[in-house]
Amino acid sequence: MRYISTRGTDSADYSFMEVLLKGMPEDGGLYVPKELPRFSPEKISSLKGLAYNDIAFEIIKPFTGDCIPDEVLKEIIGNSYGTFDHSCVAPLYPLYSNVWVLELFHGPTLAFKDFALQILGRLLDYALEQEGRRAIVLGATSGDTGSAAIEGCRHSKNLDIIILHPHKRVSEIQRRQMTTVLASNVHNFAIDGNFDDCQELVKQCLIDQSFLPKNINLVAVNSINWARIMAQIVYYFYASVQLGGSEREIVFSVPTGNFGDIYAGYIAKRMGLPISKLVVATNKNDILHRFFQNNDYSRKTLYQTLSPSMDIMVSSNFERLLFDAYQQDASAIKELMSQFHDSNKLTIKKSIWLEIKQYFSSYSAQDSDICDTMKKTYNETSYLLDPHTATGIHALKSMDSLPLTPQVSLATAHPIKFQQAIVDAQLTAPKPPQSMRELLTKQEKYNIIPKNLDNLKKIIITLT
Repeated sequence: MRYISTRGTDSADYSFMEVLLKGMPEDGGLYVPKELPRFSPEKISSLKGLAYNDIAFEIIKPFTGDCIPDEVLKEIIGNSYGTFDHSCVAPLYPLYSNVWVLELFHGPTLAFKDFALQILGRLLDYALEQEGRRAIVLGATSGDTGSAAIEGCRHSKNLDIIILHPHKRVSEIQRRQMTTVLASNVHNFAIDGNFDDCQELVKQCLIDQSFLPKNINLVAVNSINWARIMAQIVYYFYASVQLGGSEREIVFSVPTGNFGDIYAGYIAKRMGLPISKLVVATNKNDILHRFFQNNDYSRKTLYQTLSPSMDIMVSSNFERLLFDAYQQDASAIKELMSQFHDSNKLTIKKSIWLEIKQYFSSYSAQDSDICDTMKKTYNETSYLLDPHTATGIHALKSMDSLPLTPQVSLATAHPIKFQQAIVDAQLTAPKPPQSMRELLTKQEKYNIIPKNLDNLKKIIITLT
């Protein structure tokens, strides 16, 4: 398996280990596989009855190639999902007739980011151990990535981790899950800005690392790192084989802001998984919805909502979809991204847009829609949705005609993390688990800093 950059106009390609440790190419693009592995209907059927860890190995192995011995990869996968509190790892819950919720919140930080970041931290530790060096993980978070990344890397012998979060734009639980980890290799900073400001600072540092000593490099922990997408592909296969496998198409509804989670579903479909439709569920920050509805990918005002993990103005992984849609034409993608950078808006060729629309539907939910969906769902089923998952259920219920195929909505976080949304939906919050109650009294450690690139570089240098 070799990897290329979405903006790389030369013929350079890279191994899995190289893209794992680099995270992001110097040309500002994103790494993607040169070719995708294909799973035949027979291969998909053979996954039936396997445990989550075994399916994860079958899906992940083609992407890592010969870089990691089989026994090591199996151990990494086993240790990663051994931290989850449900034996199924990603259980399916029947919500309505023909509608299931895929619970992705049974990891240590109660959010779907644990699926990728528990693995990523261990993969990085293994890779750095092989090379006998250290690295600094740098990431931005709109809520859940930060705590999951910290949980995945806090015990690493070879990593320091720096997480940027937008000041006063994440929930208290989300913030405390990050800032109460007092390990010496964990460093939290609140940026005086929004998530996109945090993400842009991270990208600029990753693109040009000339300010660092030669023996130290930065590693991406956001979904711009391909290893995260790779790990998220797994639960689409896992859910599919529980509900019919190769013989039955499925609709997946995915709450998304950065387009990473649903892009993983798109890759699963390209690999051969019978997905009839991927439903893009957004909140008021609807850049993705506007694109799929009107070919309008334009930067607008960023709103603070009840679903903060989706409060994102620009979707980083969207570039990967465009690269595929443009038949891996890196020069075309480079031109499109330059156009977006200069004008804050992007429109693609109509023929390509129409082709992309065959894979996706999209819907946008206001805070009032989210609250209504949470309340109605609870009253009808006694199941409490978190506000992000509610956007996925809202999207399914907004479809003109519900297909006869199974519909799976990804439950991306535990509702306990979003108390305000529960209150606004006029519902009663469940009793927090002991670990959550302890967070509210633990000491926090973080600094508030301006959205200034030079200042951030100085901070990073102090850790080298």
